[in-house]
Amino acid sequence: MNVKKENAILDILSRFEDMANLILHQLDLIEGIMSQGETEVPDEVSKEIKSNEKKINKLDVKIGEKIINTIVLQKPVASDLRQMMAIYQMVSDLERIGDLVTNIAGSIPRIKDEAVFERLSDVISNMLISSVNMVRKSILSFINNDKEYAIWTIKNDSVIDELNHKLIKKTVKKSSLPKETQDMLLSFININSIISNIERIADHATNVAEASIYSLEGTDIRHQHIDLDGDD
Repeated sequence: MNVKKENAILDILSRFEDMANLILHQLDLIEGIMSQGETEVPDEVSKEIKSNEKKINKLDVKIGEKIINTIVLQKPVASDLRQMMAIYQMVSDLERIGDLVTNIAGSIPRIKDEAVFERLSDVISNMLISSVNMVRKSILSFINNDKEYAIWTIKNDSVIDELNHKLIKKTVKKSSLPKETQDMLLSFININSIISNIERIADHATNVAEASIYSLEGTDIRHQHIDLDGDD
């Protein structure tokens, strides 16, 4: 047994879990804001999101460095190498999810027409809840060696895409109420930005799930169709 290699891999896994937990906490924070239907982000929450984002970025760099060093210095066997490459991919996607949370937090205060946002906030909130659940299950699929969580996540990506299309249509219909006001136009732009960022969170969760399956089985299922029939 190569003790140095085992310790290096355990350290990477520990830091990966730290990063994953930070991402999930960020998502919980933004979910709490969205569920209230408010167009204000409390100062303490905004500061925490920004502080956590810095920690996430540092972990992103540190984990990448440790993976490269482990591969070069410890010469891991095929199964370990596969796991390292999967983590490398997942860390990249998790970091992007962190960026998207920051984008959403920044878009919320720029919404000028609170009435429009209030009418749409429940649907947007439900969409966010679904995306957060996808992220959580994709992470658990890797940590708990559970392929079913990964498959569930990949299947549900199409659900988020459909919600996005419905929200855009609903937003356009709402635009026929108070016409051609600058505040409403700005609100629609920022609401669409929030919706798009939420959809991208789901896309990254799918990437994490695919990397998890690669780590578990050595099978690259990217760009492959997964049967959507059957239980969720």
